[in-house]
Amino acid sequence: MVDIPSKARAVIIGGGVVGCSLAYHLAKLGWKDVILLERKQLTSGTTWHAAGLIGQLRATYNMTRLAAYSAELYDGLEAETEVATGYRRFGSLALALTEDRMEELTRGAEMAGTFGLEAHVLSLAECKEKYPLLEVSDGIGGVFIPGDGQADPANIALALAKGARMNGATVLEGVKVTGINQNVGRVTGVETEFGPIAAEYVVNCAGMWGRDVGAMAGVSTPLHANEHFYIVTEPIEGLARNLPVLRVPDECTYYKEDAGKLLIGAFEPVAKPWGMDGIPEDFCFDQLPEDIDHFAPILEAAAKRMPILETAGIQTFFNGPESFTPDDRYLLGEAPDLKNFYMACGFNSIGIQSAGGAGKALSEWMDAGEPPFDLWDVDIRRMQPFQSNKTYLYHRATEALGLLYADHFPYRQFATARGVRKSPLHDRIAARGACFGETAGWERANWFLPEATRAAGATPEYDYSWKRQNWFQHAAAEHKAVRENVGLFDMSSFAKFRVEGRDAEAVLQRVMANDVAVEPGRLVYGQWLNNRGGVEADLTVNRLSETAFMVITAAASAVRDFSWLKRHIPDDAHCVVTDVTSAEAVICVMGPRARDLLAPLTSADLGNEAFPFGAAREIEIGMGLARAHRVSYVGELGWELYVSSDMATHVFDAIAEQGAGMDLKFCGMHVLDSCRIEKAFRHFGHDITDEDHVLEAGLGFAVKTDKPASRFGDFIGREAVLAKKQQGLSRRLLQFQLTDPEPLLYHNEPILRDGKVVGRLTSGSYGHHLGGAIGLGYVPCEPGETVAEISGSRYEIAVAGKKIPAIASARPLYDPTGARMRL
Repeated sequence: MVDIPSKARAVIIGGGVVGCSLAYHLAKLGWKDVILLERKQLTSGTTWHAAGLIGQLRATYNMTRLAAYSAELYDGLEAETEVATGYRRFGSLALALTEDRMEELTRGAEMAGTFGLEAHVLSLAECKEKYPLLEVSDGIGGVFIPGDGQADPANIALALAKGARMNGATVLEGVKVTGINQNVGRVTGVETEFGPIAAEYVVNCAGMWGRDVGAMAGVSTPLHANEHFYIVTEPIEGLARNLPVLRVPDECTYYKEDAGKLLIGAFEPVAKPWGMDGIPEDFCFDQLPEDIDHFAPILEAAAKRMPILETAGIQTFFNGPESFTPDDRYLLGEAPDLKNFYMACGFNSIGIQSAGGAGKALSEWMDAGEPPFDLWDVDIRRMQPFQSNKTYLYHRATEALGLLYADHFPYRQFATARGVRKSPLHDRIAARGACFGETAGWERANWFLPEATRAAGATPEYDYSWKRQNWFQHAAAEHKAVRENVGLFDMSSFAKFRVEGRDAEAVLQRVMANDVAVEPGRLVYGQWLNNRGGVEADLTVNRLSETAFMVITAAASAVRDFSWLKRHIPDDAHCVVTDVTSAEAVICVMGPRARDLLAPLTSADLGNEAFPFGAAREIEIGMGLARAHRVSYVGELGWELYVSSDMATHVFDAIAEQGAGMDLKFCGMHVLDSCRIEKAFRHFGHDITDEDHVLEAGLGFAVKTDKPASRFGDFIGREAVLAKKQQGLSRRLLQFQLTDPEPLLYHNEPILRDGKVVGRLTSGSYGHHLGGAIGLGYVPCEPGETVAEISGSRYEIAVAGKKIPAIASARPLYDPTGARMRL
């Protein structure tokens, strides 16, 4: 029997390194009555058997930012808590065996440099000098990060737990949580084997039990365990104790010196999911059965890479479970449908190196009620409800583990667990040569393989590279059609929310920075802001009637935006919001001849006077009906046609038949992106996030500080907008075009102003019309500095080890006045 408190401010479920880190950081913030509950013993799930690698360079800027904090935290943890952590910082070395891998590593090292993480690109000779035991003759080069290290994972967790106790938190072992209590959409506490604990906050840090704990609360928590293998050699005579951690991702392998022995682990391409029928109740410091045959190819490659292994015996063959998420990024933040129920789980075998940063970020999120900076990479709201499906997770888990060390090519798509969500037009566009990508589970055409090429035996599949991929020329043709003729996009994946009630306008006026008090049949583009003036959502609102609106947003933001809107409907408001995404297909007809294509199919007047830009009308098309929105994300004349799903194929067929004589081109998401970036249209999650001020993002035209307050108050973020106007901007979002047409931009490339690194690109693509790679990125500025002074400096963009001169502009390089959308 364990004596448990009856109430707490926060209950943390799970005593692994992440739960201990969160308890530590909440206590450091001065939170009292923080209780951590562990079902068995601290670290007994997956923390205890982790390899203990403390790396900092991750695939994205903010993931790297969090990992870098972990490394700094652990550096002083032993001195603070007097718990030996075994933390040593001898650096890490990544060896590239292909040109593509070398470019990936080089680009990552350049990204790291934009915020001060030291990373060095090395020649093969320098790699050999750093790791003399390494066979490098078939390599290309490498990257060395001197601040990386390794530690005892269990003791890191125990040190964090002690630090939490030192600051007033309570840590209880042997207490299993059996239920989550809630009332009217808010968590109220937990049930345990020894009685209930009332709590204002509950946090799911349950690791591979995270899905089950989430289910107790009715919260989708998509993660699945995989078997993870490593071996430890017998002692190797003369093995240096100061070797860096070594990664050879092209062989899926990592190496760590461990008390005179070598630990060798792997993230193999096809993993073995585990725990499909549940995790055994008595699981505690358990190992899984050996599978030497599964691991044998890894060992064979390791022996060639490290010849000393040919004579070294194996002391330990270890197999233990680790949890993985559908996209290889962990789950952090507040559940979208349950207030004050937070989570930090699904760490994809990088829990030790991520725990410090994740604990700090989540504690600050809980304390302030909003993320401390852009955490969209790991925000739980990026996940879709269906992704907790066991069958889906099982199939995706086979791929997720290996993707940690796979080439992180631009536009790389998942190969498993596909085909769950399809547009009503899916079969139509598949028959026309679509190569599909996946976003939020939706299968969407990314590019089209021309009929003549298919007739010659080719299939629409990716051939990945960091250079021009096999679809580049096909996308160029699609781009040309949109700019010069007409193209068709299937955008049925748009999220669509119907907002209704006599207070619908007042609610949206409170949430949106632009003015939605317009006549029915008008479209309003704008942002939802937070109290800092950061962008929470970027979307379009269509006023349908006096009491009804339609909100249109991106598929990837659907859960996030729906949750944000619901949470900001006051309790006394007469307003409801309904997700109607699946009710309608969306056919976008874009290009200077869009009117010519659609006019013969409808009796509606599509002229500028009758149907101006920013208008929405219900029209007949073929024998069906559509709600036509005259708006554009590609910068050309065009309409988005919202068609009920039952009529979608008919309308599509009518447009396709009419377009056959006009050389209508079917277009994919890559061209939507390349066209929008030529026009410098922002992309949420990249160019605009919740830590980017709406004015510094150049979106002040969509912010109406003078609109009347609704009955629920001024719009959220208004005070921050007014303050920024008074203070002046500290940075601006600029558009860049490389003067050399050959290099490619993706995102995260460093921006150099007059020879000094001042930022990084937030997004990048190729501007086929402009004739070069285009990027967007923020540049610091002084409050009194003019746009001409900022854009008039000498700019370069660092691209895979080369500095490429670039043109900079605060106005769109393509059609700066927007005249083409109003043809």
